[in-house]
Amino acid sequence: MAWKTLDDMDLKDKRVLTRVDINVPVEAGRVTDATRIERIAPTVRDILAAGGKPVLLAHFGRPKGQRVDDMSLQPLIPALEQHLGAPVVFAADCIGPAAEAAADALQPGQVLLLENTRFHAGEEKNAPELAAAMARLGDVYCNDAFSAAHRAHASTEALAHLLPSCAGRLMQAELSALEKALGAPERPVVAVVGGAKVSTKLELLSNLVEKVDILVIGGGMANTFLAAQGIDVGKSLCEHDMTGTAKDIAEKAARGGCEILLPRDVVVAWEFKEGADSKVVKAEDCPADAMILDAGPDSVAHICQTFDRAKTLIWNGPLGAFEIAPFDAATNAAAAYAAGLSRSGKLVSVAGGGDTVAALNKADAAEAFTYISTAGGAFLEWMEGKTLPGVAALG
Repeated sequence: MAWKTLDDMDLKDKRVLTRVDINVPVEAGRVTDATRIERIAPTVRDILAAGGKPVLLAHFGRPKGQRVDDMSLQPLIPALEQHLGAPVVFAADCIGPAAEAAADALQPGQVLLLENTRFHAGEEKNAPELAAAMARLGDVYCNDAFSAAHRAHASTEALAHLLPSCAGRLMQAELSALEKALGAPERPVVAVVGGAKVSTKLELLSNLVEKVDILVIGGGMANTFLAAQGIDVGKSLCEHDMTGTAKDIAEKAARGGCEILLPRDVVVAWEFKEGADSKVVKAEDCPADAMILDAGPDSVAHICQTFDRAKTLIWNGPLGAFEIAPFDAATNAAAAYAAGLSRSGKLVSVAGGGDTVAALNKADAAEAFTYISTAGGAFLEWMEGKTLPGVAALG
């Protein structure tokens, strides 16, 4: 879809109402992980460089429409000033006379941080009157919060219709990466989907078998697909009530020419703990009293051969119980191999989702991937083929 970027807007002397995601972890009044703040820095710096005045809109926590002191954005100011390289002024509300006065008084080179948008019940209700009150604080609207784009909230959806609107640098990068991965990808396209349950990723799997050439299924959900083939998975995590659905997905894939890869061999253990005794068996030979906790080395070799054939890789979810050794081996090995292909320019690799980012970081593979999305729910909904309100509103 067509959406404007900061490069398409005249920002000189304009107040740029910028929706960001700075919902960062805070302990004892200090930011403990500034990753999300670091990722909005290019947008804020580019607005300042173009002579614009950034006015930041953001949510924090779940105050449910009430003013909750512990969920104020004010403690983020030192971290924002450090990473943005600019003085940050604070307004104790995101609408109203005080906020309007602060926006009007903003000087070139300064950044204005408005208080938590979710202190107002109208934010999550996408209330037009709240959006109109926010619009009075800016001349241009910039959405740089892809991670909140799947929510139709006042600051992400309604507001975009009230001012000239564009995507920020992080939003632009996310949309460009996802377009490369699913919109108009280089083929063959391989998707790795792991995780515990088929039931949580039904829409994702159903959409992907229509979009990708090869679908690698790992984690607990692979056990459900194995069970659907009549394989005894012992005491493994398995949704036996979803085997019919797994068969339907496999049939849909076959009709559309999408190849599904399931584990050929598996790592089994009799208890789920660090360093537990384990052994590798063929997928169909899982002992009745054991549980499958990872894909085996033959499966990993097959996955890596698939990566060799691919031009584009989408990754969501681990291949096994990656949190503890030795059940992290398959995820680590496959991720490292994909990272090597990405580093050499042979593979466009896009990954996202909470467990996915953690797993790729643990494997020291994340930095080599073409793009890592930290968006969570929005990334998943995009992969499911859903329209994201915050993105659609920019079109």
